[in-house]
Amino acid sequence: MKKKRFHASAAVANVVLCLMCCFCILPILLLIIASFTDNDTVFRNGYSYFPEKWSLGAYEYLVTQSETITRAYGISIFITLVGTVAGLLFTAMFGYALSRKILRGRRAMNFFVFFTLLFNGGMVPTYLMYVNTFHIKNTLWALLIPSNILINGFNILLMRTYFEGNIPDELIESAKIDGAGEFRIFLQIVFPISTPILATVGLLIGVGFWNDWYNGLLYITDTELFSLQNYLNRILLDIQFMTQSMSGNVDAASALAKMPTVTVRMAIAVIGIVPLIIIFPFFQKYFAKGITVGAVKG
Repeated sequence: MKKKRFHASAAVANVVLCLMCCFCILPILLLIIASFTDNDTVFRNGYSYFPEKWSLGAYEYLVTQSETITRAYGISIFITLVGTVAGLLFTAMFGYALSRKILRGRRAMNFFVFFTLLFNGGMVPTYLMYVNTFHIKNTLWALLIPSNILINGFNILLMRTYFEGNIPDELIESAKIDGAGEFRIFLQIVFPISTPILATVGLLIGVGFWNDWYNGLLYITDTELFSLQNYLNRILLDIQFMTQSMSGNVDAASALAKMPTVTVRMAIAVIGIVPLIIIFPFFQKYFAKGITVGAVKG
């Protein structure tokens, strides 16, 4: 009876997991199919898994914009790589410091980290500070610094909890007896044995930077510094502008007619998710372990 119940519960769990996988995969599949669908067909019939007519018009249009897209793609890759490395280093150092019970002011620092998860200064003061004080508008710094992606309170607490539960105090004490300092202990002992949590937090930071468009919307007006997400947002705004100005404007109507307005957005979205689809399988095993172990304690 116990074996039958176990097999029945396992079957139900498998069915539920299969359904959840379908709910995750089907939207991505529809996105890809829509990018290869004829634009007029989408206008007439809407999105479909079995389109009436296939077309490469969206990707042909992107080829004509290849210089702009390549530059935007390069900026997104650069910001993601630099931001992930810097954010992971800062987060790991801060989390390790908070995990050390000998740190003076540890409780106050923990409170400040937790406080940032609940409150912030607001958009207007933040904008004025970064633009008028730090002068980062229309620079690559604007895509890196003014957000909670580079240093996030949740990631810090996740890292701290992992270090507290998985780095024995005896290991650190033995290293100190051998003459190692805090930086050497962190870089040569703690860092190498913390692969699961580093991969987990690194993936969270990397995905955050790759998908970020808000910083570019606020601080970037120079089209030469647009990331891929800002370029997609600009296309959406251009389409909206041309649609509103079509009446009585022959040039706008002609430009809009030649542009695959719907499918080109899908094509750019497909291009945007390709790196994440490629990278995620390599981090999956570390992600599951790190997010579980790092969240055991509050």
